Amino acid sequence: MSEKKEKPGAKKVTDASEESADAVGPINIPVSTDLHDSDFAREDSASESETPSRSHKTPVELQSAQHQESYESLDGDYEALPEEEVVDTSQMAVDSEDVPLMASDAAVQSAPLRPDDHLIVLDKIKSMTETLKASREDSEAKVKVVLLPVAQEIIVSFRVESMLKYLQDYLAGILSIPAEVLKMTCSGKIVKNKETLLQFGVKPQETVQVEISSTNPGLYPIRRVHGLSNGSKCLTVRVAAGVDRFEDVAVEIALCDFHKPFLGGFRHKLTGIEYHNAGTQTVPKKIQEKTGVVCRDTQTVCVRKKLQQTINTTSTQMSTIGVYVSNMSDKLIKPGKYFTAEEYHIQRLAAVIVLQTYYRQWHAKTLVKELKRQKKLRLEWESQEELRKKREKEEWMKMDYYRRHHPKTEEDFELLYNAVELWHQEQREFINQSLTGAERKAALCKLLEQETKIISSIGRRRYIANQDNQEASIQAFLEKCSAPKIWRTGLDKVIEMDTQYTIRARELHNIYKCITLKNISQDERLDVLLTLKHTVKEHECKLTQDILELVDREVDLMMRGVKSCNLEGLRKRITTLFLHYIKTPLFNPEVARYLKVPPDPLKFYRKIHFCHSCQLYLPSTEFAISATAQPVRRCRQCSHLDNEARGRESFLKYKCLLQRLYFSETEYDGDSNVAYLMQLQDIQYLVENIWASQSIISAWDDINDLVMVRWDKTLPWSPWNCILLTKDEALFHLKLPSIEEGYEPLFIHKIKHKHILAKNYFSQTPELASFVLEDEEMHEIRRRYHPDTAPKVLESKRLSA
Repeated sequence: MSEKKEKPGAKKVTDASEESADAVGPINIPVSTDLHDSDFAREDSASESETPSRSHKTPVELQSAQHQESYESLDGDYEALPEEEVVDTSQMAVDSEDVPLMASDAAVQSAPLRPDDHLIVLDKIKSMTETLKASREDSEAKVKVVLLPVAQEIIVSFRVESMLKYLQDYLAGILSIPAEVLKMTCSGKIVKNKETLLQFGVKPQETVQVEISSTNPGLYPIRRVHGLSNGSKCLTVRVAAGVDRFEDVAVEIALCDFHKPFLGGFRHKLTGIEYHNAGTQTVPKKIQEKTGVVCRDTQTVCVRKKLQQTINTTSTQMSTIGVYVSNMSDKLIKPGKYFTAEEYHIQRLAAVIVLQTYYRQWHAKTLVKELKRQKKLRLEWESQEELRKKREKEEWMKMDYYRRHHPKTEEDFELLYNAVELWHQEQREFINQSLTGAERKAALCKLLEQETKIISSIGRRRYIANQDNQEASIQAFLEKCSAPKIWRTGLDKVIEMDTQYTIRARELHNIYKCITLKNISQDERLDVLLTLKHTVKEHECKLTQDILELVDREVDLMMRGVKSCNLEGLRKRITTLFLHYIKTPLFNPEVARYLKVPPDPLKFYRKIHFCHSCQLYLPSTEFAISATAQPVRRCRQCSHLDNEARGRESFLKYKCLLQRLYFSETEYDGDSNVAYLMQLQDIQYLVENIWASQSIISAWDDINDLVMVRWDKTLPWSPWNCILLTKDEALFHLKLPSIEEGYEPLFIHKIKHKHILAKNYFSQTPELASFVLEDEEMHEIRRRYHPDTAPKVLESKRLSA
C-alpha cells in the first residue's frame, strides 16, 4: 500500500464587514489536492492498489488540468486520492454503496482483467469522480457568517447536507475560541451541531445568513478578524474545461492603491487604447524584512590572553649552613575537610533563601502598611463625601424652606403654586376615595375655599415682594449711576475717579434716600423737603413745577397737624416725580449711560409679534421660544398666568439642570453650539420623555442630583450625544478611556436608541436639522429602513395592427 500524501491549499476568506453589499460571489474554504493527468499515466505502471474498507468510505475526486484545484468540504469526510496509487485489476473491488456501477461494469470486474483493460478502468474511475465532483459542487450553498457584536461578515461555501458542527469548529479555529462557547443562530433559531442546512429549508446554490455570538463574552469575547483580506471582491467565473464541459473558478479581486509604473508598451492607432507590457500588470513582490539577523561579530568567539605569572619576584629563607632561622613562631597546619563545589553552591543557596525570606517579610510588611494607609484614606474620603452630601442636602432643604416661607422671585412663587397643586391633588384624591354623595360635594366646596384663601395669601405676598424688588432695583440703578470710575493699572492697583456727572448723580441719590426715609421727625422732614426744593429750582419745566407744588402742599399740611399716615399718598407722588427727575439726562447726565435706548421704529416693526391671549403687539423678547417651537402664540406673561391657573408646574429644577449643563460645557473648547440653543422646554422634554426623569444607570429620580453630560466626550454636546446621570456617575463616566471598554453592547444599544428618538424630535427645527442631516449614522439607518418609494412609470406597448 502506497503512502497517501495530502497537499493543503490556501484558505481564502472574504471579509465583507465593510462592503458586504459589494461582494459579488463568495470564496470557498477549500483544501486543494493536486491530482494531474500525469498521475493516471503513473498508475498504468503500478502493480497494485489498496481497496478502501467498507467502514471508512472515501469518494475519489479528480481535478481538471485547467483549474488544477479541487475543493474539499469543511466536514472532512472526503480525502484526496494518492498521487502514486497502484491499481491492481485482480484485487480491485467496487462497493455498491460507495460508487454506483452498471450491471455490466460489475460483470466486467468480476472477471480477471487483461493488461489492455487498465486504461478502460481508469477512464471509468475518472468519469465517476468527475460526476461526484459535479454533484458535490451543485450541493453547495453560500453561507454569510455575521460575527456579533463586531458586525463583521464572512462569506463561505458549505454543503447543505453536511452537519453545521464542522462550520462551528472552523470558525472556532479562526476566532481562537472554544467551539463549545460559540452560539450559532439561523433565522432567529439556535442551531444544533447535528443539524444541516437542509433542515432549515436551504437549497443548493442559495445564500443563507448565520449569526455567531459568544455565550461567555466576558471570558471569550468575539473580536474582529484582522488577518482577512479587507475590501476584496470575489467572482465565480465559469470557464470551459472541454467539449460541453464547464467548471466554476473562484477569482478574488484584490483592491489596492498600488500605482502601476509605466514600463513600456504601445498604443493602437485606430482605437487609441494603450497596451502595457507584462511587467506593469503585476504588483511587485514585497521583500519581507528579515528578523533575528545578527552581525558577523556576534558569531565569532572572542579570544582573550591573560598571563598567570606574577610580576613581582618573591623568595623564601630557610636554615642553611651559616644561616639560622628560628622556628618558634611557626604553626602546624593540618588539612581540613575538602569543601566541594556542590557544597559551596548549597551553602550559597541557603544564604540566599535566608536573605529572600527577610526581604519578602519586609516587603510584605511595607505593602500591608501601604494598603492600610490607602484604606484609611479611602474610608476618610468616603465619610467626608457622605458628610458633604448630607450637608448639601440640608442646605438645599433649608433654602427650599426659606424660599417657600419668604418668596421673593418668580421661581419662589412657582414653588408655592406647585406645592398648592400637589396638596390639592392629594386632598381631592382622599375625598374621592373616602366620601360619596353630598358629603363629597361639601368636602370639595370646602377644599375649594381653602385653595382660594391660600392663593389670595400668595397674591398678597407677591404684591409685597414686587414692591420690595422694585425698590431694590431702583436703589441698585442709582448706586450704579453714582459709582466712581474704576480701572486697574499694570501693577494691579485700583484707581477710582469722580467726575462732575458722578458727583451730581450721588447728590441726587442721597436726596432720594432721604425722601424715602420713614419714622423721622417733622423738623427732619422739613429739612429734606427744603433741600429737595432748592435742588429742583435749578431747572424750569412742568416736571419741576409739579414737584415744587407737591412739596409746598405737604409742608402746608404738616403745619396744619395732619397725621403722617394720611400723607403717604402725597409722599409717594413726590418720590415718583423725583425719580423721573433723576432719570432725565438733562438734569442727571450720568444716567444716560445706563438708560435703554429706544429702538429705531423702522427696524423694530419686523420684530413685533401678536399675542393671541392678551391681544397685544409685543417685541420678540417677550415670547418664550424653544428649539422645536411652532408659530408664536402666547407671550411669557400669558404663559406664566396659564401655568399658575392650570398646570402649576415648577421649572426651577430644569433651570438648575440647564445651568449645570452650561457650567460643564465651559470646561471644553467651546465647540458645543447646540448646548446653548436649548431652552427649559427642550430640557424638560429630554428629561421626561427621553430619559424618563431618572438616571440610566442607577434609576435615581431626584433631578436636583442629576446632570446631563456628554455620551462621547470627544464629540460636542447635543441631544443625541448626551446621557442623564448622577453627579458621581458623571465623574466616573467622563474618566472612561472609551465607551466600549466601560459598558456592555446591550447598554450601548439602549443609549443609541434614545439618541435616535432625540434626533427624530429635534430635527423639526431648522437650526438643529442641519446638525442631524450631517450625521452619517442617521443617514445609513434611513437608507436601510426607508427604501425608495418613488412611483414607477410603466410604459404600455400597443400592438400594431
